Amino acid sequence: MFVKICGITNREDALAAIDAGARALGFIFYPPSPRSVTVEQIEGWVAGLPAQVWKVGVFVDEAGPVIEEVAARAGLDVAQLHGGETPDRYPTSLRVWKGIRVDRDSEVADYPHAEAILLDGAAYDWTRTAHFTRPLILAGRLDAENVRARIEVAKPWGVDVASGIELSPGRKDHALMKKFIEAALRS
Repeated sequence: MFVKICGITNREDALAAIDAGARALGFIFYPPSPRSVTVEQIEGWVAGLPAQVWKVGVFVDEAGPVIEEVAARAGLDVAQLHGGETPDRYPTSLRVWKGIRVDRDSEVADYPHAEAILLDGAAYDWTRTAHFTRPLILAGRLDAENVRARIEVAKPWGVDVASGIELSPGRKDHALMKKFIEAALRS
């Protein structure tokens, strides 16, 4: 089990997440998001983060070569794709996690073209995950109060949180973040 803290916009929050036990940090490269960053904003300090912490770039319908350029400049390890990208458009130099928005009635097919599948949705029936052949990451309105119950039902590879631990979009509440990580990693 690992925890990814997504929507990191500044070095202070990144270091607090790492200190609290996060194993992955998400940087959103999608301008409409209130948590969006640019390469210029983060490239000066991301390279100094511990190598064992995965740096994940979140993209929506971006071209593979653009993702690869951003990844090289920002020192990313993983591309998390949330649009209509097909495997022929994936970046070739990075691990790929495929993000899929789900709701209560979603029928989600297995997706063998990515290293992992991230299901993003608060109302999804987490008992419907046994058919996936790829590691599963849970996301969508997670917080310290509900993460353990969702983990026990879905048995994921990891969990991903952004808004459930924020003071405001892109600014993390370090105490909530620590509480979330402790709850997620509790056995």
